Amino acid sequence: MALAGVLIAVGVVLALESARRFIVVGRGTLVPTMPTEHLVVSGLYRYVRNPMYVGVLVALAGETILFRSRSMVVFMLLMWLGFHLFVCLYEERTLKRRYDDEYLEFKRHVPRWLPRVKPWAGPGKAGKSESGTFRSRRVSN
Repeated sequence: MALAGVLIAVGVVLALESARRFIVVGRGTLVPTMPTEHLVVSGLYRYVRNPMYVGVLVALAGETILFRSRSMVVFMLLMWLGFHLFVCLYEERTLKRRYDDEYLEFKRHVPRWLPRVKPWAGPGKAGKSESGTFRSRRVSN
C-alpha cells in the first residue's frame, strides 16, 4: 500500500509542477485553443515531452495498486491510449507548426513517454530565452 501512496503523490506532483510551468513559464493555458506563447523546455520537460500526462498515468498506476482493480488497469490503459492518440494526431502536429525547428530539436532529444535518465541540456543560447523557453513565432491555425 505504501507503493500506491508514493505513486499517487509522485504522479500528482509531476502533473501539478508541469501544469504550473506550462502556465507560468510558457505563458499560456492548458486549453489547446489558448496555447502557450513559448515552447517550454525546462523543468520536467527536460526529461520527457509530456510530463503532465505521465504524472496522471503514474497517479492512476498508484490507484490501480491501491484498489487492486483490474478495471483500473483497463481504465489506465485507455487513458494512455487517449493521451497517445491526442499527442500524436494533434499536439505534435500543432507544436511543429507553431514552433517549427525549435520543436523538432526538442522532439529529437526528449522522449515522448519514457523519461531520459539525464536532463536535456537544451539548445545553444541562440533563440532560447533564459527561462528555458523558445520564443514563439506565432502561426495562425
